Amino acid sequence: MSSATTLVYAVRLRVVAKYLAQLGVVLALLTVPPCAVAFAFGEQPAAVRYLLVIAFLLALGLPAARLPATSHLQVNEALVIVALAFVLTPLLMSYPLMATGLTPGEALFEAVSGVTTTGLSTVARIADQSPALWFARAWMQWYGGLGIVVLSVGLVMGHQTAARRLVEPFSPETLASTARTFARRMLLVYVLLTVAGIAVLWALCGDAFMAVTHVLAAVSTGGFSPYQDSLASFGDWPLRYAVIAIAVAAAVPLSLYQRAWQHGWRALTGDVELRALLLCGLLVTGLLVLFMDNGRDSLNHALLLGFSAQTTAGFSSLDVSALDNASKLVLIAAMLVGGGLGSTAGGLKLLRLLILLRLVQVFLWRSAMPSRAVAEPRLGGKRLSGDDLQRAALLLILLALVVLASWLVFVGYGHAPLDALFEVVSATGTVGLSTGITAPDLAPELKAVLCLDMLLGRLEIIAVLVLLYPRTWFGHRTESL
Repeated sequence: MSSATTLVYAVRLRVVAKYLAQLGVVLALLTVPPCAVAFAFGEQPAAVRYLLVIAFLLALGLPAARLPATSHLQVNEALVIVALAFVLTPLLMSYPLMATGLTPGEALFEAVSGVTTTGLSTVARIADQSPALWFARAWMQWYGGLGIVVLSVGLVMGHQTAARRLVEPFSPETLASTARTFARRMLLVYVLLTVAGIAVLWALCGDAFMAVTHVLAAVSTGGFSPYQDSLASFGDWPLRYAVIAIAVAAAVPLSLYQRAWQHGWRALTGDVELRALLLCGLLVTGLLVLFMDNGRDSLNHALLLGFSAQTTAGFSSLDVSALDNASKLVLIAAMLVGGGLGSTAGGLKLLRLLILLRLVQVFLWRSAMPSRAVAEPRLGGKRLSGDDLQRAALLLILLALVVLASWLVFVGYGHAPLDALFEVVSATGTVGLSTGITAPDLAPELKAVLCLDMLLGRLEIIAVLVLLYPRTWFGHRTESL
C-alpha cells in the first residue's frame, strides 16, 4: 500500500480553478434565458438577482479562465471539477429563486432537484407560483440533463486532453482529439430533440409556454411541470403520450442518433440498450396493468407511468401515493435500473445491468465447461473488459449502500418502510415520482438527505467520494502542466 500511495497525486488547485472558471462562464450564459423570462413576466426582483449571478460568475470566471491550460488532466481533477459544478450551481441558482417567493430551504431544494434532473419538489402549490419560476426550474433541468460540462466542452473548450477527460473521466487519452467534436454532436442532438419536441407539443396543446416548459423537463428526463398534478392536467392522452415519447427518445444513448445518421436507421434496431429500454418499459407496464385498478384507463396510466419510471422522467398521470404496494415495488425496480448510458436518464443504467447479467451468465457457463476452457463475457458483439465489469459492480454496490443508508434514516423518522424506500430510490435515481413524503412539512434533515441522494445519483457517487477523499486535496502534487 505504501508504494502505491507514493504514486497518488493531489489535485492541482490552479487547474481546478481554471476549468471551474470556464464552466462558470458557460453557466453565466445559461443564466441569461431565465433572466430574460423574469423580465418578460415582470418579475423584476428575480431578474435583478439573475443579473447579479451573471456578473459574479463573469467577474470570477473570465480572469481565472485565462490561467494556463494543462495537457494532462488527472482523473481526480476531472471528477472534482464535475462534482463541484453540480454542487455549486444549485447554491448559486437558489439566490434568484428566493426572489420568486420561495424560502431559502425551498429554493435550494428546487435548485438541487432541477440541476440533478430529479423533479422532486417541496413547494406547496407550484401551480400558484410565477411563470418565471416554472421556466427557471425547467431550464435548470435542461442544462443539467446534458451536463454543464458537456455544454462547456462543446461551446468554449478546445480539443485538448483535459476536455476529453472532463467529458469522460475514465476514457483513454487517445480519444482526446475528439472531445469538442463529440460534445458538439451531443449538444446538436439534444437541441434537435428539444426543438422537435416543442414543435410537436405546441401543435397539440396550442400553448407555447407550456410546451416549452414541459419539453425542457421531458428531454432532460427531469419531470418538473407547472401543473400541481403533473400530466393529469393534460386532458387528452395524446398530449401525455407526446411528453413521455420525448422522454423515451432522450433516455437512449444520444450517440445512437449520430450512428443512425451515419449508418442508417437500422443502427437503432441493433442497439442493445434501446431494445432493453423498450422491453423493460413494456414489462413494467404489463406488471402495472396486472396490479393496478384504474378502470378503463388502466392501460393508459400503466403505459405512461411505466415508461416515466423506466426513463426516470418522473411525470405521472395519477396519484402515486394511491397505488398498491405491488405497483410501488415494480416502479422502485424500474427507477433503480433507469435508462441508457450516455443519455439524460438516471439510475444504474441499462448497459451496466446488462453487463452484470452477462457476467452471471458467463459464471454459469464456466460451471459446466472443462477447466481449461475460456469463456469471455461479450455484449453486443464486443468483449467486456475487466474495467467494465468492475465499474458496473462497484456502482451497483455503492448505489445499494446509499439507498440503504438513506432508507434507514427515513424509517427512523417514522415513515412507512415501503413509501420511504420509494422516495429514496426516486431521489437517488433522479426520477421525481413521489408517494407524498416529499412535501413542505418534511423534516429539514430528511430534505437534506434527499438533496444528497439527488447529487449522489446524478454524479454516480464516485465523483462525490473523490471530492470528499482527503488525499484528493492533501499530498504530493505534480508540477507539470
